[in-house]
Amino acid sequence: MAGGAFEDTEAAKRAHLYEHKITGYFIFSCIVAASGGALFGYDLGVSGGVTSMDDFLKRFFPKVYRRKQEHLKETDYCKYDNQILTLFTSSLYFAGLISTFAASHVTRKKGRRASILVGSISFFLGAVLNASAMNIAMLIIGRILLGVGIGFGNQAVPLYLSEMSPAKIRGAVNQLFQLSTCLGILVANFINYETDKLHTWGWRLSLGLAVVPATIMFLGGLALPETPNSLVEQGKFDEARKILEKVRGTSNVDAEFADLVDASKAAQAIKHPFRNLLERKNRPQLIIGALGIPAFQQLTGMNSILFYAPVIFQSLGFGSNASLYSSLITSGALVLASLISMAFVDRWGRRKFFLEAGFEMICYMVALAITLALEFGEGKTLSKGTSYFLVIIIFLFVLAYGRSWGPLGWLVPSELFPLETRSAGQSMVVCVNLFFTALIAQCFLVSLCHLRYGIFLVFAGLIFIMSCFIYFLLPETKQVPIEEVSYLWAKHPIWKHVVRGST
Repeated sequence: MAGGAFEDTEAAKRAHLYEHKITGYFIFSCIVAASGGALFGYDLGVSGGVTSMDDFLKRFFPKVYRRKQEHLKETDYCKYDNQILTLFTSSLYFAGLISTFAASHVTRKKGRRASILVGSISFFLGAVLNASAMNIAMLIIGRILLGVGIGFGNQAVPLYLSEMSPAKIRGAVNQLFQLSTCLGILVANFINYETDKLHTWGWRLSLGLAVVPATIMFLGGLALPETPNSLVEQGKFDEARKILEKVRGTSNVDAEFADLVDASKAAQAIKHPFRNLLERKNRPQLIIGALGIPAFQQLTGMNSILFYAPVIFQSLGFGSNASLYSSLITSGALVLASLISMAFVDRWGRRKFFLEAGFEMICYMVALAITLALEFGEGKTLSKGTSYFLVIIIFLFVLAYGRSWGPLGWLVPSELFPLETRSAGQSMVVCVNLFFTALIAQCFLVSLCHLRYGIFLVFAGLIFIMSCFIYFLLPETKQVPIEEVSYLWAKHPIWKHVVRGST
């Protein structure tokens, strides 16, 4: 729980004295906090499904609907190429990346719990506005409110989980956020599959049901304890110790509490955490945690598939119901992959998951591109065999992503930052992540239209680059206490030359 990479070794000397039990209070706190991922996941799943529903398109995007009907049974890369339609999706992420800086201030000054509550309220209001939308302006404003909710939630929840969990199970506990996100996607796709049958108003139900995870997150947030780290930062030492003892299930928390207080003092000495993040000693965390991993997570092309899985499958000539059913398959793969990652990430390590899955993802993207190059084009109808092959390829790609870049894209950055730059670092992670999410959302359909199958070769090339990035720059962090991460940089064959002599 005590965070930070300390210059002295006092924390490292005390780390072996930490004691903990898995208590019901700890389990409750982590499950409730992790439910914040369901906001992100539900939106990822529901937005792609709604943008493929005829009733939604007829009301707000009639040009896209007419183009879709003209090529209903045919393959057409440009069927859904409309910048206003993609703005419906990406506006949420632009709002989220801006709001994360406000979330950083709230998280540091008022606590992680406060940001969780603010995020749930904003998401609730956005869901209500979207469900009752009468024009595109109402849709976009609703999406902006949803984005603010996601910005606050994604900023606070990973921090909350990392600070509440013991070091030995930090990987699995932190991935509850990813599991919650995947379950949100799965539930959203089930809902889309059913509401697509409710003509004229089914899309409103899909968008409006986002109030359910928002309500759960708000009510759960009221019952959540604040993290001991945050309480110490606010000067509430007695309350912090009581919470620490309750979460750990033991009164013998002297060593961990001492480290927590030391880390807090170091953090309070930093007046400008964003500026501190740029210092030479923090260069590895900046490049890997704040910039590289969150950007690369989106450049795998995975969120493009999640956003537009129904759209992609309709463009492939599957038809409306078949496309939503195919989306259920892919979201189910995400949940399965998350469980695999949770079970083995603290045993096999982060690098192995990144590199093995990266190789698979490259192969699947190349196979997808070759198949589309040979079988896909204007006026063509895909054979059943080719269609099923594409679904299998996408399923396997999702399975590889869901056990690597999906969960580890949030886990690894949360392990790298010392407490003095943790809030600022997490804001950078969320900001970069949402910026590239929005960029991909806005550009994918137009890129699919113009680059055609070549877009998947671009993603294959990017996955190769990011795999090299991991191989050469990321040290293994499995079961390494957060307070000892700084020693990894000093021993790394590349980073040791960067951090050497820094203060």
